[in-house]
Amino acid sequence: MRPPCPDDGSSGKVPAVHGYGDANADFHLVGDHPGVHGGRATGVPFTGSVAGERLQPVLNEVGLLGDAYSDEPAAANLFASYLHACCLPEDRQPTDREYDDMERFFDAELRAIAAHVLLPVGERATRHVLGTYAAREALLDRDGMATLHAEHVPGRGFLVVPIREPSEWDERGRSGKSEGSEGRDSEQSDRERLVDSLSDLLASDYRQTADLSRFVATDDTYEVR
Repeated sequence: MRPPCPDDGSSGKVPAVHGYGDANADFHLVGDHPGVHGGRATGVPFTGSVAGERLQPVLNEVGLLGDAYSDEPAAANLFASYLHACCLPEDRQPTDREYDDMERFFDAELRAIAAHVLLPVGERATRHVLGTYAAREALLDRDGMATLHAEHVPGRGFLVVPIREPSEWDERGRSGKSEGSEGRDSEQSDRERLVDSLSDLLASDYRQTADLSRFVATDDTYEVR
């Protein structure tokens, strides 16, 4: 999806950071906007930023990226995009109205990719994903990002794994569990928690499907995304 984004005239900068990666991916990494998660110089989400420097090696370690860090990472079973793709002057935060204007483009792309697992990064993206695709925004209000980080939260046709803002990752480790998720409880750093969470997920049957065999006039199994 390529929403209309005005070019602010910044030399060497792109007007927007569009979706990037495997269009048939099972995992969809959801960021906020280029001013906070990067990509304004490259046009690729999660590049040229602290978020990218910390996230890309984790995704490489679990097999979702072919590079530990690159401005054009080789995505494997991963698609990345932002809630608000436009690059705004001075990397300012989009207004609520600007987020609303871009929401239809983000939603159309998310449903076109039809991933099984959503990986929202940061509080803004997590709040939107939990509220829109899981009806579980109350978990964020009650537990906060530090506790929800790397948890497996079942949604409406999606599994959601919230990711705490990488610039705020705790390297010392903490313990905690969130009611309503799978309750991960360990004395690990945020990076370690995310690696273990994604590794466990990739080793499991994470696909979200519905069995429609009852509508078929044969004995064959008919499952759809």
